[in-house]
Amino acid sequence: MLRYFAPLTLAALLAAPAMAQTAPTVAVPTTPAEKNAVINAELPADQAAMKAHVMFLASDNMRGRDAGSPEFDIAAQYVASQFYAAGLRPAGDDGSYLQRVPLLSFKPAGQGSFTLTPKGKGATPISLEFGKDYVPSADPTKAETKVEGQVVFVGYGITAPSLGRDDYRGVNAKGKIVAFFSGAPAGFPGEERAHLGSPATKAVIAQEHGAIGYITIESPVTAKTRPFSPAGWDRVRMTWQRADGTGFFAAPNTPSLGTISIAAAEKLFAGSKTPWATVAKLAESDGAKFKAEVLPTTLSVSLTTDTKPVVSYNVAGIIPGSDPTLGSEVVILSAHLDHVGVGRPNAKGDTIYNGAMDNAVGIASLIEEAKRFKASGKPPRRTIMFLAVTAEEKGLVGADYFAHNPTVPKDKMVANVNLDMPIITYKFSDIIVFGAPRSTLGPIVEKAAAGIGVTISPDPMPEQGLFVRSDHYRFIQQGVPSVFLWPGAAGPGKTAIDTFFAGNYHQPSDEIVQGPPIDWESGVRFIEINYTIARAIADADERPVWNKGDFFGTLFKGPIAK
Repeated sequence: MLRYFAPLTLAALLAAPAMAQTAPTVAVPTTPAEKNAVINAELPADQAAMKAHVMFLASDNMRGRDAGSPEFDIAAQYVASQFYAAGLRPAGDDGSYLQRVPLLSFKPAGQGSFTLTPKGKGATPISLEFGKDYVPSADPTKAETKVEGQVVFVGYGITAPSLGRDDYRGVNAKGKIVAFFSGAPAGFPGEERAHLGSPATKAVIAQEHGAIGYITIESPVTAKTRPFSPAGWDRVRMTWQRADGTGFFAAPNTPSLGTISIAAAEKLFAGSKTPWATVAKLAESDGAKFKAEVLPTTLSVSLTTDTKPVVSYNVAGIIPGSDPTLGSEVVILSAHLDHVGVGRPNAKGDTIYNGAMDNAVGIASLIEEAKRFKASGKPPRRTIMFLAVTAEEKGLVGADYFAHNPTVPKDKMVANVNLDMPIITYKFSDIIVFGAPRSTLGPIVEKAAAGIGVTISPDPMPEQGLFVRSDHYRFIQQGVPSVFLWPGAAGPGKTAIDTFFAGNYHQPSDEIVQGPPIDWESGVRFIEINYTIARAIADADERPVWNKGDFFGTLFKGPIAK
Protein backbone atom coordinates (compact mmCIF):
# COMPACT_ATOMS: atom_id res chain seq x y z
CA MET A 1 0.00 0.00 0.00
CA LEU A 2 1.19 3.44 -0.87
CA ARG A 3 2.91 5.26 2.00
CA TYR A 4 0.67 8.24 2.74
CA PHE A 5 0.79 8.16 6.52
CA ALA A 6 3.32 7.51 9.25
CA PRO A 7 2.96 3.96 10.60
CA LEU A 8 3.08 5.03 14.24
CA THR A 9 0.43 7.66 13.62
CA LEU A 10 -1.91 5.09 12.14
CA ALA A 11 -1.15 2.70 14.97
CA ALA A 12 -2.16 5.34 17.46
CA LEU A 13 -5.39 5.93 15.59
CA LEU A 14 -6.28 2.29 15.68
CA ALA A 15 -5.46 1.76 19.33
CA ALA A 16 -7.48 4.28 21.33
CA PRO A 17 -6.30 4.61 24.96
CA ALA A 18 -9.54 3.22 26.41
CA MET A 19 -9.19 0.08 24.35
CA ALA A 20 -5.43 -0.31 24.29
CA GLN A 21 -4.23 -3.87 24.27
CA THR A 22 -0.84 -5.45 24.62
CA ALA A 23 0.38 -7.02 21.42
CA PRO A 24 0.68 -10.79 21.78
CA THR A 25 4.17 -12.15 22.17
CA VAL A 26 5.04 -14.34 19.21
CA ALA A 27 7.98 -16.72 19.19
CA VAL A 28 9.95 -15.86 16.06
CA PRO A 29 11.90 -18.80 14.63
CA THR A 30 15.64 -18.14 14.50
CA THR A 31 17.46 -21.36 13.59
CA PRO A 32 17.29 -22.83 10.08
CA ALA A 33 15.42 -25.86 11.45
CA GLU A 34 12.81 -23.67 13.15
CA LYS A 35 12.35 -21.55 10.03
CA ASN A 36 11.92 -24.59 7.83
CA ALA A 37 9.38 -26.02 10.25
CA VAL A 38 7.29 -22.86 9.93
CA ILE A 39 7.56 -22.70 6.15
CA ASN A 40 6.81 -26.37 5.63
CA ALA A 41 3.95 -26.73 8.11
CA GLU A 42 1.18 -28.79 6.50
CA LEU A 43 -1.98 -26.90 5.58
CA PRO A 44 -5.28 -27.71 3.83
CA ALA A 45 -4.98 -27.45 0.05
CA ASP A 46 -6.65 -24.05 -0.34
CA GLN A 47 -4.51 -22.49 2.39
CA ALA A 48 -1.38 -24.14 1.04
CA ALA A 49 -2.06 -22.78 -2.45
CA MET A 50 -2.34 -19.25 -1.11
CA LYS A 51 0.78 -19.60 0.99
CA ALA A 52 2.74 -21.00 -1.96
CA HIS A 53 2.16 -17.83 -3.98
CA VAL A 54 3.28 -15.64 -1.09
CA MET A 55 6.35 -17.79 -0.44
CA PHE A 56 7.49 -17.22 -4.02
CA LEU A 57 6.55 -13.57 -4.43
CA ALA A 58 7.89 -12.48 -1.03
CA SER A 59 11.09 -14.52 -1.10
CA ASP A 60 14.45 -12.80 -0.75
CA ASN A 61 15.27 -13.73 -4.34
CA MET A 62 12.49 -11.39 -5.52
CA ARG A 63 14.26 -8.48 -3.81
CA GLY A 64 11.10 -6.59 -2.95
CA ARG A 65 9.58 -6.60 -6.48
CA ASP A 66 10.41 -2.97 -7.18
CA ALA A 67 8.59 -1.73 -10.30
CA GLY A 68 10.93 -1.79 -13.29
CA SER A 69 13.35 -4.27 -11.72
CA PRO A 70 14.23 -7.67 -13.23
CA GLU A 71 12.71 -9.31 -10.16
CA PHE A 72 9.40 -7.55 -10.74
CA ASP A 73 9.41 -8.86 -14.30
CA ILE A 74 9.87 -12.39 -12.96
CA ALA A 75 6.94 -11.83 -10.59
CA ALA A 76 4.82 -10.63 -13.53
CA GLN A 77 5.67 -13.77 -15.49
CA TYR A 78 4.78 -15.87 -12.45
CA VAL A 79 1.34 -14.25 -12.21
CA ALA A 80 0.84 -14.69 -15.96
CA SER A 81 1.65 -18.39 -15.64
CA GLN A 82 -0.82 -18.72 -12.76
CA PHE A 83 -3.52 -16.98 -14.80
CA TYR A 84 -2.86 -19.47 -17.60
CA ALA A 85 -3.09 -22.40 -15.18
CA ALA A 86 -6.38 -21.01 -13.85
CA GLY A 87 -7.81 -21.00 -17.37
CA LEU A 88 -7.95 -17.23 -17.87
CA ARG A 89 -7.76 -15.77 -21.35
CA PRO A 90 -4.97 -13.26 -21.97
CA ALA A 91 -6.10 -9.62 -21.75
CA GLY A 92 -2.83 -7.75 -22.14
CA ASP A 93 -1.08 -6.55 -25.29
CA ASP A 94 -0.96 -8.53 -28.54
CA GLY A 95 -2.65 -11.63 -27.20
CA SER A 96 -0.46 -11.91 -24.10
CA TYR A 97 -1.19 -11.57 -20.39
CA LEU A 98 1.19 -8.60 -20.10
CA GLN A 99 0.32 -4.97 -20.69
CA ARG A 100 3.50 -2.97 -21.23
CA VAL A 101 3.54 0.06 -18.94
CA PRO A 102 5.95 2.80 -20.10
CA LEU A 103 7.01 4.37 -16.83
CA LEU A 104 9.05 7.53 -16.49
CA SER A 105 11.17 8.32 -13.45
CA PHE A 106 11.90 12.01 -12.92
CA LYS A 107 13.68 14.30 -10.48
CA PRO A 108 15.02 17.85 -10.32
CA ALA A 109 18.20 18.21 -12.36
CA GLY A 110 19.38 21.21 -10.35
CA GLN A 111 18.36 23.71 -7.74
CA GLY A 112 16.59 25.96 -10.23
CA SER A 113 15.92 29.62 -9.50
CA PHE A 114 13.11 31.64 -7.90
CA THR A 115 13.08 35.42 -8.35
CA LEU A 116 10.55 37.88 -6.91
CA THR A 117 10.01 41.27 -8.47
CA PRO A 118 7.92 43.65 -6.32
CA LYS A 119 5.43 45.91 -8.02
CA GLY A 120 6.63 49.39 -8.87
CA LYS A 121 8.89 51.04 -11.37
CA GLY A 122 12.52 50.35 -10.75
CA ALA A 123 11.85 47.69 -8.09
CA THR A 124 14.86 45.50 -7.40
CA PRO A 125 14.36 41.78 -8.09
CA ILE A 126 14.89 39.51 -5.09
CA SER A 127 16.61 36.16 -5.66
CA LEU A 128 15.32 33.54 -3.26
CA GLU A 129 17.80 31.17 -1.62
CA PHE A 130 17.61 27.44 -2.28
CA GLY A 131 17.01 25.40 0.85
CA LYS A 132 16.15 28.43 2.94
CA ASP A 133 13.45 30.12 0.88
CA TYR A 134 12.44 27.45 -1.61
CA VAL A 135 12.90 23.92 -2.89
CA PRO A 136 12.09 23.26 -6.56
CA SER A 137 9.75 20.69 -8.02
CA ALA A 138 10.39 18.48 -11.03
CA ASP A 139 8.20 18.68 -14.15
CA PRO A 140 7.74 15.32 -15.90
CA THR A 141 6.28 17.01 -18.99
CA LYS A 142 9.45 18.81 -20.07
CA ALA A 143 13.20 19.05 -19.46
CA GLU A 144 13.15 22.81 -18.92
CA THR A 145 10.34 24.77 -17.31
CA LYS A 146 10.32 28.56 -17.29
CA VAL A 147 7.33 30.38 -15.83
CA GLU A 148 6.84 34.05 -15.03
CA GLY A 149 3.68 35.70 -13.77
CA GLN A 150 1.93 37.64 -11.08
CA VAL A 151 1.13 35.60 -7.97
CA VAL A 152 -2.38 34.96 -6.68
CA PHE A 153 -2.91 33.67 -3.14
CA VAL A 154 -5.86 31.24 -3.00
CA GLY A 155 -5.89 29.82 0.52
CA TYR A 156 -5.94 26.01 0.29
CA GLY A 157 -6.44 26.17 -3.48
CA ILE A 158 -9.73 24.25 -3.27
CA THR A 159 -12.96 24.65 -5.17
CA ALA A 160 -15.72 22.37 -3.83
CA PRO A 161 -19.22 23.86 -4.15
CA SER A 162 -20.87 20.87 -2.44
CA LEU A 163 -18.76 21.57 0.66
CA GLY A 164 -19.27 25.33 0.51
CA ARG A 165 -15.68 26.07 -0.49
CA ASP A 166 -14.34 28.30 -3.27
CA ASP A 167 -10.86 29.57 -2.53
CA TYR A 168 -10.68 31.30 -5.95
CA ARG A 169 -13.71 33.49 -5.33
CA GLY A 170 -13.13 37.10 -6.32
CA VAL A 171 -9.89 36.67 -8.27
CA ASN A 172 -8.91 35.95 -11.85
CA ALA A 173 -6.05 33.44 -11.92
CA LYS A 174 -5.76 33.22 -15.71
CA GLY A 175 -2.14 33.63 -16.79
CA LYS A 176 -0.96 33.87 -13.19
CA ILE A 177 0.88 31.68 -10.69
CA VAL A 178 -1.28 30.51 -7.78
CA ALA A 179 0.06 30.03 -4.27
CA PHE A 180 -1.69 27.94 -1.61
CA PHE A 181 -1.22 26.00 1.60
CA SER A 182 -0.99 22.21 1.49
CA GLY A 183 -3.74 19.89 2.69
CA ALA A 184 -7.41 20.55 3.26
CA PRO A 185 -9.58 21.53 6.23
CA ALA A 186 -9.95 18.75 8.81
CA GLY A 187 -13.66 19.51 8.94
CA PHE A 188 -14.17 18.00 5.51
CA PRO A 189 -15.31 14.34 5.36
CA GLY A 190 -12.20 12.15 5.37
CA GLU A 191 -12.39 10.80 1.83
CA GLU A 192 -13.30 14.16 0.32
CA ARG A 193 -10.52 15.75 2.34
CA ALA A 194 -7.95 13.27 1.05
CA HIS A 195 -9.04 13.91 -2.54
CA LEU A 196 -9.19 17.70 -2.28
CA GLY A 197 -5.94 17.92 -0.32
CA SER A 198 -4.02 16.06 -3.03
CA PRO A 199 -1.52 18.25 -4.93
CA ALA A 200 -2.71 16.67 -8.19
CA THR A 201 -6.31 17.67 -7.47
CA LYS A 202 -5.22 21.21 -6.65
CA ALA A 203 -3.20 21.36 -9.85
CA VAL A 204 -6.27 20.37 -11.88
CA ILE A 205 -8.35 23.03 -10.11
CA ALA A 206 -5.64 25.61 -10.79
CA GLN A 207 -5.49 24.62 -14.46
CA GLU A 208 -9.27 24.95 -14.73
CA HIS A 209 -8.84 28.53 -13.50
CA GLY A 210 -6.20 29.25 -16.15
CA ALA A 211 -3.14 29.34 -13.85
CA ILE A 212 0.25 28.78 -15.48
CA GLY A 213 1.85 27.15 -12.44
CA TYR A 214 1.51 26.77 -8.69
CA ILE A 215 3.64 27.02 -5.58
CA THR A 216 2.96 25.52 -2.16
CA ILE A 217 3.45 27.73 0.90
CA GLU A 218 4.74 26.32 4.18
CA SER A 219 1.94 26.52 6.73
CA PRO A 220 2.51 27.89 10.23
CA VAL A 221 0.79 24.73 11.47
CA THR A 222 2.98 22.24 9.59
CA ALA A 223 6.06 24.31 10.46
CA LYS A 224 5.66 23.19 14.08
CA THR A 225 5.78 19.48 13.25
CA ARG A 226 7.52 19.35 9.85
CA PRO A 227 9.69 22.45 9.51
CA PHE A 228 10.66 23.52 6.00
CA SER A 229 13.73 21.61 4.87
CA PRO A 230 15.50 20.75 1.61
CA ALA A 231 15.86 17.13 2.75
CA GLY A 232 14.77 14.77 -0.02
CA TRP A 233 14.19 17.58 -2.50
CA ASP A 234 15.86 15.66 -5.33
CA ARG A 235 14.27 12.26 -4.73
CA VAL A 236 13.12 10.26 -7.74
CA ARG A 237 9.40 10.16 -8.53
CA MET A 238 7.52 8.24 -11.16
CA THR A 239 4.69 8.63 -13.63
CA TRP A 240 3.82 7.04 -16.98
CA GLN A 241 4.76 8.20 -20.45
CA ARG A 242 2.35 9.58 -22.98
CA ALA A 243 2.60 8.52 -26.63
CA ASP A 244 4.96 11.45 -27.33
CA GLY A 245 7.34 10.31 -24.57
CA THR A 246 6.49 13.08 -22.11
CA GLY A 247 5.46 12.21 -18.61
CA PHE A 248 1.80 12.16 -17.66
CA PHE A 249 0.66 14.89 -15.29
CA ALA A 250 -3.00 15.56 -14.59
CA ALA A 251 -2.57 19.31 -15.20
CA PRO A 252 0.21 19.67 -17.80
CA ASN A 253 -0.46 23.38 -18.32
CA THR A 254 -0.12 24.15 -14.61
CA PRO A 255 3.06 22.52 -13.27
CA SER A 256 4.16 22.40 -9.67
CA LEU A 257 7.00 24.88 -9.35
CA GLY A 258 8.09 24.16 -5.79
CA THR A 259 7.55 24.92 -2.12
CA ILE A 260 8.43 28.16 -0.36
CA SER A 261 9.13 28.65 3.34
CA ILE A 262 7.46 31.02 5.76
CA ALA A 263 10.49 33.29 5.40
CA ALA A 264 9.94 33.47 1.64
CA ALA A 265 6.19 33.93 2.10
CA GLU A 266 6.88 37.12 4.02
CA LYS A 267 8.79 38.43 0.99
CA LEU A 268 6.06 37.24 -1.38
CA PHE A 269 3.35 39.12 0.55
CA ALA A 270 5.34 42.35 0.93
CA GLY A 271 3.03 45.26 0.10
CA SER A 272 -0.10 43.10 -0.17
CA LYS A 273 -3.52 44.30 1.01
CA THR A 274 -3.60 41.50 3.56
CA PRO A 275 -0.28 41.31 5.43
CA TRP A 276 1.41 37.94 5.72
CA ALA A 277 1.16 38.13 9.51
CA THR A 278 -2.64 38.23 9.21
CA VAL A 279 -2.70 35.29 6.80
CA ALA A 280 -0.31 33.28 8.99
CA LYS A 281 -2.40 33.91 12.09
CA LEU A 282 -5.57 32.86 10.27
CA ALA A 283 -3.83 29.69 9.03
CA GLU A 284 -3.42 28.51 12.61
CA SER A 285 -7.18 27.85 12.69
CA ASP A 286 -7.96 24.67 10.84
CA GLY A 287 -10.53 25.17 8.13
CA ALA A 288 -10.05 28.93 7.98
CA LYS A 289 -11.39 30.65 4.89
CA PHE A 290 -8.95 33.04 3.30
CA LYS A 291 -9.72 35.97 1.04
CA ALA A 292 -8.20 35.29 -2.35
CA GLU A 293 -5.87 38.08 -3.39
CA VAL A 294 -3.66 39.06 -6.31
CA LEU A 295 -0.30 39.88 -4.73
CA PRO A 296 1.80 42.86 -5.86
CA THR A 297 4.61 40.53 -6.84
CA THR A 298 5.81 38.84 -10.01
CA LEU A 299 7.51 35.48 -9.65
CA SER A 300 9.96 34.06 -12.17
CA VAL A 301 10.82 30.37 -11.86
CA SER A 302 13.29 28.27 -13.82
CA LEU A 303 13.45 24.49 -13.38
CA THR A 304 15.26 21.60 -15.03
CA THR A 305 14.18 17.97 -14.81
CA ASP A 306 16.00 14.70 -15.42
CA THR A 307 13.89 11.84 -16.74
CA LYS A 308 14.56 8.17 -17.35
CA PRO A 309 12.28 5.70 -19.16
CA VAL A 310 11.48 2.54 -17.22
CA VAL A 311 9.48 -0.39 -18.55
CA SER A 312 7.23 -2.47 -16.34
CA TYR A 313 4.07 -4.54 -16.78
CA ASN A 314 0.51 -4.96 -15.67
CA VAL A 315 -0.78 -8.53 -15.86
CA ALA A 316 -4.35 -9.08 -17.09
CA GLY A 317 -6.49 -12.15 -17.65
CA ILE A 318 -10.23 -12.54 -18.15
CA ILE A 319 -13.07 -15.00 -17.81
CA PRO A 320 -15.47 -14.01 -20.61
CA GLY A 321 -19.04 -13.24 -19.63
CA SER A 322 -21.68 -15.72 -20.74
CA ASP A 323 -24.64 -13.34 -21.09
CA PRO A 324 -25.27 -12.19 -24.70
CA THR A 325 -26.05 -8.66 -23.48
CA LEU A 326 -24.12 -8.25 -20.25
CA GLY A 327 -21.07 -10.25 -21.34
CA SER A 328 -19.37 -7.20 -22.85
CA GLU A 329 -19.36 -5.44 -19.47
CA VAL A 330 -16.29 -5.97 -17.27
CA VAL A 331 -15.88 -6.33 -13.51
CA ILE A 332 -12.24 -5.71 -12.56
CA LEU A 333 -10.56 -7.37 -9.58
CA SER A 334 -7.24 -5.63 -8.97
CA ALA A 335 -4.19 -6.01 -6.73
CA HIS A 336 -0.75 -4.44 -6.92
CA LEU A 337 2.20 -6.71 -7.59
CA ASP A 338 5.04 -4.36 -6.72
CA HIS A 339 6.58 -3.49 -3.38
CA VAL A 340 9.37 -1.07 -2.41
CA GLY A 341 12.44 -3.13 -3.33
CA VAL A 342 15.74 -2.96 -1.46
CA GLY A 343 16.37 -0.19 1.07
CA ARG A 344 17.94 0.74 4.36
CA PRO A 345 18.97 -2.17 6.59
CA ASN A 346 17.03 -2.87 9.75
CA ALA A 347 18.60 -3.72 13.09
CA LYS A 348 19.36 -7.22 11.81
CA GLY A 349 21.04 -5.92 8.65
CA ASP A 350 18.19 -7.04 6.39
CA THR A 351 17.81 -4.75 3.37
CA ILE A 352 15.11 -6.60 1.41
CA TYR A 353 11.59 -5.28 1.79
CA ASN A 354 9.80 -8.52 0.92
CA GLY A 355 6.22 -7.24 0.93
CA ALA A 356 4.49 -10.43 2.05
CA MET A 357 1.34 -8.78 3.35
CA ASP A 358 1.86 -5.75 1.10
CA ASN A 359 0.89 -7.06 -1.33
CA ALA A 360 1.86 -10.66 -2.08
CA VAL A 361 -1.19 -11.71 -0.05
CA GLY A 362 -3.40 -9.56 -2.28
CA ILE A 363 -1.93 -11.10 -5.44
CA ALA A 364 -2.33 -14.60 -4.00
CA SER A 365 -5.98 -13.77 -3.28
CA LEU A 366 -6.43 -12.56 -6.85
CA ILE A 367 -5.03 -15.79 -8.31
CA GLU A 368 -7.08 -18.02 -6.02
CA GLU A 369 -10.28 -16.11 -6.78
CA ALA A 370 -9.69 -16.75 -10.47
CA LYS A 371 -9.44 -20.46 -9.70
CA ARG A 372 -12.73 -20.33 -7.77
CA PHE A 373 -14.55 -18.82 -10.73
CA LYS A 374 -13.26 -21.56 -13.03
CA ALA A 375 -13.87 -24.34 -10.50
CA SER A 376 -17.47 -23.25 -9.96
CA GLY A 377 -18.40 -24.58 -13.39
CA LYS A 378 -20.68 -21.56 -13.84
CA PRO A 379 -19.38 -18.80 -16.13
CA PRO A 380 -20.15 -15.30 -14.85
CA ARG A 381 -22.74 -13.31 -16.79
CA ARG A 382 -20.37 -10.35 -17.05
CA THR A 383 -16.72 -10.64 -17.96
CA ILE A 384 -14.35 -10.79 -14.98
CA MET A 385 -10.87 -9.28 -15.36
CA PHE A 386 -8.09 -10.20 -12.95
CA LEU A 387 -5.56 -7.37 -12.99
CA ALA A 388 -2.18 -7.29 -11.24
CA VAL A 389 -0.76 -3.78 -11.52
CA THR A 390 2.70 -2.32 -11.25
CA ALA A 391 4.03 0.81 -9.53
CA GLU A 392 1.33 1.22 -6.90
CA GLU A 393 4.04 2.13 -4.44
CA LYS A 394 5.17 4.89 -6.83
CA GLY A 395 1.80 6.65 -6.72
CA LEU A 396 -0.82 4.24 -8.14
CA VAL A 397 0.93 4.61 -11.48
CA GLY A 398 0.27 1.21 -13.08
CA ALA A 399 -3.43 1.40 -12.26
CA ASP A 400 -3.54 4.96 -13.59
CA TYR A 401 -1.97 3.83 -16.85
CA PHE A 402 -4.49 1.03 -17.21
CA ALA A 403 -7.42 3.29 -16.34
CA HIS A 404 -6.35 5.70 -19.10
CA ASN A 405 -5.33 2.94 -21.52
CA PRO A 406 -7.51 -0.08 -20.69
CA THR A 407 -7.29 -3.26 -22.74
CA VAL A 408 -11.11 -3.38 -22.69
CA PRO A 409 -13.49 -0.57 -23.75
CA LYS A 410 -13.42 2.09 -21.02
CA ASP A 411 -17.19 2.50 -20.94
CA LYS A 412 -17.58 -1.24 -20.31
CA MET A 413 -15.69 -1.19 -17.00
CA VAL A 414 -18.58 -1.38 -14.51
CA ALA A 415 -16.93 -1.97 -11.12
CA ASN A 416 -13.60 -2.44 -9.38
CA VAL A 417 -12.93 -4.62 -6.33
CA ASN A 418 -9.44 -3.90 -5.05
CA LEU A 419 -7.28 -6.26 -2.95
CA ASP A 420 -4.53 -4.37 -1.15
CA MET A 421 -2.69 -5.49 1.97
CA PRO A 422 -5.36 -7.37 3.90
CA ILE A 423 -3.85 -7.94 7.34
CA ILE A 424 -4.61 -11.60 7.97
CA THR A 425 -2.72 -12.35 11.18
CA TYR A 426 -5.88 -13.02 13.22
CA LYS A 427 -9.40 -14.48 13.03
CA PHE A 428 -11.38 -11.51 11.81
CA SER A 429 -15.04 -11.19 12.74
CA ASP A 430 -15.77 -7.97 10.87
CA ILE A 431 -14.68 -6.20 7.72
CA ILE A 432 -14.14 -2.59 6.74
CA VAL A 433 -15.34 -1.80 3.23
CA PHE A 434 -14.03 1.52 1.98
CA GLY A 435 -16.41 3.07 -0.53
CA ALA A 436 -19.36 0.70 -0.07
CA PRO A 437 -21.82 3.39 1.11
CA ARG A 438 -21.16 5.47 -2.01
CA SER A 439 -22.74 3.20 -4.60
CA THR A 440 -25.10 0.30 -5.14
CA LEU A 441 -22.14 -1.96 -4.32
CA GLY A 442 -23.05 -1.41 -0.66
CA PRO A 443 -25.92 -3.93 -0.43
CA ILE A 444 -23.89 -6.48 -2.40
CA VAL A 445 -21.05 -6.24 0.13
CA GLU A 446 -23.45 -6.51 3.08
CA LYS A 447 -24.94 -9.72 1.73
CA ALA A 448 -21.51 -11.21 1.05
CA ALA A 449 -20.35 -10.39 4.58
CA ALA A 450 -23.41 -12.01 6.09
CA GLY A 451 -22.73 -15.10 3.99
CA ILE A 452 -19.47 -15.81 5.82
CA GLY A 453 -20.75 -14.66 9.20
CA VAL A 454 -18.95 -11.34 9.58
CA THR A 455 -20.26 -7.86 10.25
CA ILE A 456 -19.38 -4.60 8.52
CA SER A 457 -17.72 -1.94 10.63
CA PRO A 458 -17.37 1.76 9.82
CA ASP A 459 -14.03 3.14 8.76
CA PRO A 460 -12.09 3.50 12.06
CA MET A 461 -9.77 6.12 10.56
CA PRO A 462 -11.83 8.30 8.17
CA GLU A 463 -9.35 11.14 8.53
CA GLN A 464 -6.83 8.98 6.62
CA GLY A 465 -9.08 8.90 3.53
CA LEU A 466 -7.99 5.40 2.50
CA PHE A 467 -10.76 5.22 -0.09
CA VAL A 468 -8.62 7.36 -2.39
CA ARG A 469 -5.23 5.89 -1.46
CA SER A 470 -4.97 2.64 -3.33
CA ASP A 471 -5.41 1.50 -6.92
CA HIS A 472 -9.20 1.61 -6.94
CA TYR A 473 -8.95 5.42 -6.82
CA ARG A 474 -7.72 5.41 -10.41
CA PHE A 475 -10.91 3.64 -11.47
CA ILE A 476 -12.98 6.04 -9.39
CA GLN A 477 -11.39 8.88 -11.36
CA GLN A 478 -12.81 7.28 -14.50
CA GLY A 479 -16.28 7.15 -12.91
CA VAL A 480 -16.20 3.46 -11.98
CA PRO A 481 -17.84 2.47 -8.63
CA SER A 482 -15.23 0.74 -6.50
CA VAL A 483 -14.72 -0.93 -3.13
CA PHE A 484 -11.70 -1.88 -1.09
CA LEU A 485 -11.92 -4.41 1.77
CA TRP A 486 -9.88 -4.93 4.91
CA PRO A 487 -10.37 -7.38 7.76
CA GLY A 488 -11.78 -5.27 10.59
CA ALA A 489 -10.60 -4.03 13.96
CA ALA A 490 -13.06 -5.93 16.18
CA GLY A 491 -11.76 -8.35 18.82
CA PRO A 492 -8.05 -8.97 18.26
CA GLY A 493 -8.11 -6.83 15.10
CA LYS A 494 -6.98 -3.58 16.70
CA THR A 495 -3.90 -5.16 18.22
CA ALA A 496 -3.06 -7.09 15.07
CA ILE A 497 -3.36 -4.04 12.83
CA ASP A 498 -1.47 -1.90 15.34
CA THR A 499 1.31 -4.47 15.53
CA PHE A 500 1.66 -4.75 11.76
CA PHE A 501 1.82 -1.01 11.11
CA ALA A 502 4.19 -0.34 13.99
CA GLY A 503 6.60 -3.17 13.25
CA ASN A 504 6.20 -4.50 9.71
CA TYR A 505 4.62 -2.01 7.30
CA HIS A 506 7.16 -1.04 4.61
CA GLN A 507 9.89 -2.76 6.57
CA PRO A 508 12.07 -5.82 5.86
CA SER A 509 10.10 -7.77 8.48
CA ASP A 510 7.03 -7.92 6.21
CA GLU A 511 7.88 -11.50 5.30
CA ILE A 512 6.53 -14.94 6.11
CA VAL A 513 9.08 -16.02 8.73
CA GLN A 514 10.26 -12.84 10.47
CA GLY A 515 6.91 -11.07 10.34
CA PRO A 516 3.86 -11.82 12.49
CA PRO A 517 2.48 -15.31 11.76
CA ILE A 518 -0.02 -15.24 8.92
CA ASP A 519 -3.36 -16.93 9.53
CA TRP A 520 -3.90 -18.70 6.21
CA GLU A 521 -7.40 -19.78 7.18
CA SER A 522 -8.32 -16.10 7.48
CA GLY A 523 -6.67 -15.58 4.10
CA VAL A 524 -9.03 -18.13 2.56
CA ARG A 525 -12.00 -16.38 4.20
CA PHE A 526 -10.79 -13.10 2.69
CA ILE A 527 -10.69 -14.77 -0.72
CA GLU A 528 -14.19 -16.14 -0.21
CA ILE A 529 -15.82 -12.82 0.60
CA ASN A 530 -14.17 -11.04 -2.33
CA TYR A 531 -15.14 -13.89 -4.64
CA THR A 532 -18.74 -13.64 -3.43
CA ILE A 533 -18.80 -9.89 -4.05
CA ALA A 534 -17.32 -10.19 -7.53
CA ARG A 535 -19.70 -13.04 -8.40
CA ALA A 536 -22.71 -11.01 -7.28
CA ILE A 537 -21.64 -7.98 -9.33
CA ALA A 538 -20.98 -10.13 -12.36
CA ASP A 539 -24.33 -11.92 -12.21
CA ALA A 540 -26.60 -9.00 -11.24
CA ASP A 541 -29.22 -7.76 -13.68
CA GLU A 542 -28.08 -4.15 -13.28
CA ARG A 543 -24.58 -2.71 -13.35
CA PRO A 544 -23.49 -0.78 -10.24
CA VAL A 545 -24.11 2.95 -10.11
CA TRP A 546 -23.05 5.74 -7.77
CA ASN A 547 -25.65 6.77 -5.24
CA LYS A 548 -27.45 9.90 -6.35
CA GLY A 549 -25.54 13.01 -5.33
CA ASP A 550 -22.44 11.16 -4.15
CA PHE A 551 -19.39 13.42 -4.13
CA PHE A 552 -17.21 11.18 -6.31
CA GLY A 553 -19.99 10.05 -8.63
CA THR A 554 -20.94 13.67 -9.26
CA LEU A 555 -17.35 14.87 -9.52
CA PHE A 556 -16.00 12.39 -12.06
CA LYS A 557 -19.20 11.81 -14.04
CA GLY A 558 -18.17 8.47 -15.48
CA PRO A 559 -20.31 6.50 -17.91
CA ILE A 560 -22.27 5.01 -15.04
CA ALA A 561 -22.68 8.05 -12.79
CA LYS A 562 -26.18 9.35 -12.12
